[in-house]
Amino acid sequence: MLQVARLAPKLLGESTPLVIDFVRSQFHPDGGFRDRAGESDLYYTVFGLEALLALRADISFDVVARFLGQYGDGEGLDLVHLACLARCWADLPESLRVDVPQGRILDRIESHRSGDGGYHAVRGSSSGTIYACFLATGAYQDLDRPMPDAGAMLGCIQPLRASDGGYANQVDLPIGTTPTTAAAAILLRWLDQPMEAGISEWLLACCHKDGGFFASPMTPLPDLLSTATALHALSCMQADIGAIKEPTLNFIDSLWTNKGGFYGNWSDDALDCEYTYYALLALGHLSL
Repeated sequence: MLQVARLAPKLLGESTPLVIDFVRSQFHPDGGFRDRAGESDLYYTVFGLEALLALRADISFDVVARFLGQYGDGEGLDLVHLACLARCWADLPESLRVDVPQGRILDRIESHRSGDGGYHAVRGSSSGTIYACFLATGAYQDLDRPMPDAGAMLGCIQPLRASDGGYANQVDLPIGTTPTTAAAAILLRWLDQPMEAGISEWLLACCHKDGGFFASPMTPLPDLLSTATALHALSCMQADIGAIKEPTLNFIDSLWTNKGGFYGNWSDDALDCEYTYYALLALGHLSL
């Protein structure tokens, strides 16, 4: 994803410094990046770091390393923040990662294995979710370790296909969601599985006529998370997005502000690193 997000300045042009300034404004003196309440958070630190890396901006890596160091091996963190801890460390120079307890972080992630071979936010669950599988897979990739019995995740992913052709995070739901379907497509590709029929068509059907992707066929407004993840999955599937490029660019432009950040959707009234990063990822794909 980061490699694609690096292409965003091709479309941002002279606005790139404004985006850099906004992301830097979200950097907390303690080394993390601010959430919407203004406090440092590992989750938002992922997006702040990746946005600055994508824009090739300077980062105070030593300060970030001190912030990450307080979390040790992730004891007490939930699955989302464990995965974020792994990603943040992976974004730092190798010289600052020498003493990172990678094995213990991954042991904690592995403790979230579910009975069906996937992963779940709640330890000991009988069935997993695609989102949790995606987080766990990313953590193993970030820390450059092989996932044990990765193929077992298929036992979790396959039953989560919804009756409308998308993927959901719970079994037997009639309607899939765009981020979950996109994650399923990326996981299937990583597992070297043949792509199931209709996934790209389902995602494309979630594109608003004026650009951007809905979170599900029932959602009233498109948003940047769904747009970025859908474009990423469609690119992985080598789907033709030519017809939706221009309206999707217009959609993203409608969410930009002269403060340099991007809103998450048309009803949003707060800026943060997360949606600004998703804008960069989407723009990167649209620049190809």
